[in-house]
Amino acid sequence: MSAAAADWLPSASVTASGRPVLSAGEVERNLLPLVDLEPEENPRLAPLRACLLALTSHRLIFLHEPSRSARGLPLATVVHAYPPHRRHSHNPLRSLFSAPSSSSSSQHHRIRLQISMPPVRSEVIAIVVTCKADVDVFFGRLLEAIRARAWEVTPAAAPSSGTSVAEGAAPTEDIAIRMPVVGVSGILRMEQESWENAGQNLQDAFQDLNALMSKAKEMMQLAEKMRLKLLMNSSTESNSNDEEMGSKQDMQDLLLSVGIVSPVTKETAGALYHQQLSLQLADFVRIPLEKAGGMMALVDVYCLFNRARGTELISPEDLLQACSLWEKVDVPVMLRKFDSGVKVIQTKTHSDEEVFARISSLAQKPDALQKGISPSDAAFTLGIAPALAKEHLLNAENKGLLCRDVSPDGFRFFSNLFNDIDPQNIHS
Repeated sequence: MSAAAADWLPSASVTASGRPVLSAGEVERNLLPLVDLEPEENPRLAPLRACLLALTSHRLIFLHEPSRSARGLPLATVVHAYPPHRRHSHNPLRSLFSAPSSSSSSQHHRIRLQISMPPVRSEVIAIVVTCKADVDVFFGRLLEAIRARAWEVTPAAAPSSGTSVAEGAAPTEDIAIRMPVVGVSGILRMEQESWENAGQNLQDAFQDLNALMSKAKEMMQLAEKMRLKLLMNSSTESNSNDEEMGSKQDMQDLLLSVGIVSPVTKETAGALYHQQLSLQLADFVRIPLEKAGGMMALVDVYCLFNRARGTELISPEDLLQACSLWEKVDVPVMLRKFDSGVKVIQTKTHSDEEVFARISSLAQKPDALQKGISPSDAAFTLGIAPALAKEHLLNAENKGLLCRDVSPDGFRFFSNLFNDIDPQNIHS
């Protein structure tokens, strides 16, 4: 049953690749790859089957991957969470004299939750973990998220850099009476003062660092909140003019450049790390690919993605494995390898024929017919990097559209005039 069938749960938005759209300040905590959601007392509530469960700081998000739909259970509605257990304990005598149960869910771990949300007043639901996963770790992080109550946290006011002095009061001064350095005791006292000053300076530095990190986190939350608001406005206001839509798109691009608010990590995703990383990467490269003409070198994507992830850096091997998983999921991007070995990421709508047409048009210009075109010329025309322009020129040569001249100055490509020769009239 798809997530859309459980209309008693609030719907949750997903990205184009099927990742959950997180609200401002919301962070992923853990993932379970295959779970069922079963109401235990109310048969009128529809269950959820075969869902990916994402635990965030604010919600439990049930993603039904085939239908690209999702439902969210706010953690604020959870009254009590019961430790994971199996419905029936193993009893040798019972297994001998009773028929095997037709329901396999009795052998799976169940996490029971007592919730209170409209339109039901109080219900008990069970999260049935149908896969091999560390349920105890998930339950521990669930309790931490419920106790933290991050949905109630408001951005704290910035601490003032200086101390305020009451009006009319005389400023106080710390008058230190310095004892003379005499003998061993004076040297020890001087060393003690030095350590105390160093400790105080270190403490002040950490306070400034914590304030800076708090401010940076608040700015990222504000940027994410503004981006979500722009997305909601663009979906509801369809009569906006082109100038307004363009400014909104520019604002979204600027806000996305702030970074990824909740990057996928091995700690939160577990066995689903590379799968979820590939989906997050597919969402991330959409805007950079649009700006780069539909194709980017894998090295450039690696640098941009790691910069957006902040301190949660990934290795090149993880990036390659994430890109290789795009063949198994429905995402609008793909990994491509040229004959020279250069790997790029491109959109599935990218057309080599359109690129060849633009290159042929460039090669037919009078200056190009005499001097040829270089990878830099093609890069300027196509709006891409020279390394990728060179790959396109080599592909056009393989197609018979261009001829290559290799000189000490580099490669020059000319239009292939042999295509205009009629073999029937070659001797006439």
